[in-house]
Amino acid sequence: MATFPGNPSMAQRIGRVLPTLTRSHRLMADYVLAHPLQAATMPIDELAATLGVSIATANRFARALEFDGYPQFRAALVLGFETTLAPVEKLRSKLEQPATVADVFAEALEESQRNIERTRQAIDAQSCEQAVDAILAARRIYIVGFGASSWLGGLLQRNLDLYCHHVQLLASMEGSSQGARTLARLQPTDLLISIAFPRYISDTILLTRRARAAGVPVLALTDRVTSPVAPLAKVALYAHTDSQYFSNSETTVLALIEALCSAVAHRAKDSLKAATQLAESVLPWLHGDHPDRLRATIHDDTPMPRKARQPQAPEKLSKASK
Repeated sequence: MATFPGNPSMAQRIGRVLPTLTRSHRLMADYVLAHPLQAATMPIDELAATLGVSIATANRFARALEFDGYPQFRAALVLGFETTLAPVEKLRSKLEQPATVADVFAEALEESQRNIERTRQAIDAQSCEQAVDAILAARRIYIVGFGASSWLGGLLQRNLDLYCHHVQLLASMEGSSQGARTLARLQPTDLLISIAFPRYISDTILLTRRARAAGVPVLALTDRVTSPVAPLAKVALYAHTDSQYFSNSETTVLALIEALCSAVAHRAKDSLKAATQLAESVLPWLHGDHPDRLRATIHDDTPMPRKARQPQAPEKLSKASK
């Protein structure tokens, strides 16, 4: 929230009236300053019960901060956490509506279909070409994304590894510090693929910004042009990720990743050879009656090699000698 006099922050409002607050109001002020996110998500009765004050006291506290009432006070708190609280508010709204489990299944699948269709309609052909060219031209590819994006990055790494010489996922047990050490060795001939969706994780933005400053080209997979990684990217691909129950629908991002990797496979040299080698290498680990290696099939009417013929029984030999 802005801090200029016409629109003071919550901390400024509290600081300005603190000397005049009652003991109960000071208790509420301390809680709001220490736990602004929790206070922003609580209805008035829940906040009052948490602090052991009456609903009337909570309302008077809001008016002491120069709000018309508690709803306006809570709205001001939420304003500072719009992106963070958006999934919470959407979930709150959905839980207030009666629905069966089957209804939720159907709605979630329909939502994924809508997201994918919106992504398909908005796809930019030139950006797709540039993304594939950047991947195939890169000497080394590094993928950065934390939180849910690290799982998506792992799938991207798995698919690109078949067609690219060096693909590395920077999300590891060491977190962003390992990524920072690795980024220090990147060159303009390399490529950083940055995956970032709301709620954007600051480590991803920081590492992407460092790569851009070092002259390393960036391919961004994100949700919109206002994303913090979009202006840092040489090329960006966008996915619609609306979700009523979560911060993002990962389905669309996965679909976009599969589309990107499919285009790379189509454009890459020796992609058929690479796919064949992969099939042969994983064959021993596949469930079913698969041999360790392929063998020629011997039909019943195929003559057996001389050395493989079975010796005749002794009685047949004796008859033959007669």
